[in-house]
Amino acid sequence: MCLADAGDAAGAHVAFGRAAALAPGNEVIALNHATWLGRSGRPEEALRVLRGCSATVRTALHAGSLHLRLGRPREARVEFERALALGPATAQAWHGLGSALQALDELEAAEEALQRATSLAPDEAPAWVNRGAVLRRLGRLQAARDCLLRAQALGRDTPEVRNALLGLLQDQGRPAQALAAARALVAQYPGFVGGHESLAHLLWEHGDALAPGEDPLAPLCAAAGVQRANLPLQLACVRALLEAGRSAEALEWLQPLRKASPGQPALDWLAADALDRLDRDGEAGVLYARVAAQLGDLRVDFLNAHARHAFRAGKPDLARACAERATRRDPGNQEAWSLLGTAWRLAGDPREDWLFGYDRLVGEIAVEPPPGHDDLPGFLQALDATLAGLHLASREPRAQSVRGGTQTPGRLFGRDDPVVSAAAGALRAAVEAWLAGLPADPGHPFLARRQRGVRFVGSWSVRLRSAGHHADHIHDEGWLSSAFYVALPRSVQRSADDAAGGPGWLRLGQPMASLGLDLGPRRLVQPRPGTLVVFPSYLWHGTLPFDDPEPRVTVAFDMQPAP
Repeated sequence: MCLADAGDAAGAHVAFGRAAALAPGNEVIALNHATWLGRSGRPEEALRVLRGCSATVRTALHAGSLHLRLGRPREARVEFERALALGPATAQAWHGLGSALQALDELEAAEEALQRATSLAPDEAPAWVNRGAVLRRLGRLQAARDCLLRAQALGRDTPEVRNALLGLLQDQGRPAQALAAARALVAQYPGFVGGHESLAHLLWEHGDALAPGEDPLAPLCAAAGVQRANLPLQLACVRALLEAGRSAEALEWLQPLRKASPGQPALDWLAADALDRLDRDGEAGVLYARVAAQLGDLRVDFLNAHARHAFRAGKPDLARACAERATRRDPGNQEAWSLLGTAWRLAGDPREDWLFGYDRLVGEIAVEPPPGHDDLPGFLQALDATLAGLHLASREPRAQSVRGGTQTPGRLFGRDDPVVSAAAGALRAAVEAWLAGLPADPGHPFLARRQRGVRFVGSWSVRLRSAGHHADHIHDEGWLSSAFYVALPRSVQRSADDAAGGPGWLRLGQPMASLGLDLGPRRLVQPRPGTLVVFPSYLWHGTLPFDDPEPRVTVAFDMQPAP
């Protein structure tokens, strides 16, 4: 340990090895050795050391923490459960288990674990912070706020906690207070990237009403201009400009960064994206190829980006190859399957229909009114009124599919509202009944994952104004996605030609416009009040615009399989 502290890595390695040989399986030696290896950036070696000694609460905790650090929540869960089997009242193990379950998006179970952690160690602020984050994602906003305030009272008054609290203000329908809190946060912590990103998002969605005339990205860009050494802030500025469609500005911002760090894959990748969006295909292709040579198959998100470029550049074989590698690397990646299916469509490959299942994997379900509501029209009217109170933004979120409308903040289902809760129960029941009728197919990326139940992993409402629509897109966080029609304009409900569709109709199978492919929809669905449409999350979907003074109101959600 002295050699390690003195920076003599070789000497420390020999000494730890000799100690372990003299006392095989000794917990204290293994923990100190693993701690040093972890701090030295050698977590895999640290895990091997821990596996070489007998399992105890402390070794299991250490192994679980290392797995979390490596982005392996499933392995971390196993270690924390092992720690709890040995020491059921170990608060740190419950906290670790909650963190692993949170990363696995098993939010209800994560909240239960974190509740145990805060009960066993009520003065440990980090557990209160994590519990607050989970409760916010579950839509339990007041409980989340209480947890974060408790963490602050225990001394955890960090910019991250303040940022989470201002996010809760927005979720609770208090955008003016959230905006004021965001401005105060960046003033007090000018180097904190999360605060600048929150301010930019609030100005984007609410600026027309709360800060008319202010460029929503101006504060972020100004801060990045002053703090040139703050690379995370520089990258946040570039990404925001790209999401806002200001690719030329993003490329200009990248020039000094790339000059200072030539050949940096992350910077070249961003530059390639910017060039691609500016239709400078040749220059973009050179950079994508350079990054591909450096990253190989390590990053599925890059493989997807490279495939998107290949489609735009008229290279469908390259796009297919990238998508195939992405699906092998991560079989659950929704975007990779959408891109591979699109390549199959261009090649006339029948696997396109096998994958997308435009008929057999798209369901139109008539939802029954939930208990406590006498009829469907009355329930839809009550739900529409509730949702109206949540649509407080003046425009759509940045980098989302909504065009000409608004989207509710945070998670819709889980809010302490009886109408919203009733809707969640009715929709879950409808989905589970529909899934039960699907065939088994162990080789299919959607059907092979089906289980008896489902869980929500995201839920929101969209309110489109006249001329509004959804751009074609997929949902990369889901497995099953949806649209539930709450209120529709008269123009959308009028009969129309099924072949061409009508105003406000759901469009399935048409790839997103930025791929530059001349491919139309494979199926069009007319919305009907009280009808739920469900489909695999990797299926391209968008809507046709409509022209009507009445809004088009939907509830949408993503689901994952659950036992």
